[in-house]
Amino acid sequence: MKDELFDLVDREGNVIGQAPRSQCHANPALIHQAVHVAVFNHASELFLQKRVPTKEIQPDKWDISVGGHVQAGEAPLAGAIRELREELGVANAILTKAYEYIWESSIETELIRTFVIVNEGPFILQADEIADGRFWALDEIVATLPSGFASPQFQHEFPQLREWWKREQSRVLAITT
Repeated sequence: MKDELFDLVDREGNVIGQAPRSQCHANPALIHQAVHVAVFNHASELFLQKRVPTKEIQPDKWDISVGGHVQAGEAPLAGAIRELREELGVANAILTKAYEYIWESSIETELIRTFVIVNEGPFILQADEIADGRFWALDEIVATLPSGFASPQFQHEFPQLREWWKREQSRVLAITT
């Protein structure tokens, strides 16, 4: 299998080089880009995906609706649109940029840009990435987070996403109706 190539970035997102995925996932000094897409429905429920048991990082954990790496030379928005199509089968999507943050773990550092879309589904789940998926009420997520059902990255991001959605949901819902 060919090792994917990622752009390396500084903490502001400026491209400063390139490295293969294997190096980026073994050296936290190599900041690379990732995108998340939070898919809400009109009832303000959030679609979560359950990662397949064979995933390299956080297998069998529930996670944000869509997540993936930005390929070398790819713009983050283009990466988010590509990942949404690949993971959930949603094409021709209009995404709203929500926020960005740096995620640091013992194995990697990612500059993550999160986008939001309102879509009711149904979705075509990418079988080699997603074992299951469903919409969750935000209060249900809050109540379930202490159980460890979700990836550490989602546990970290969810409070920020929830606050963003509380502030922006009326505007985002108005765009989609």
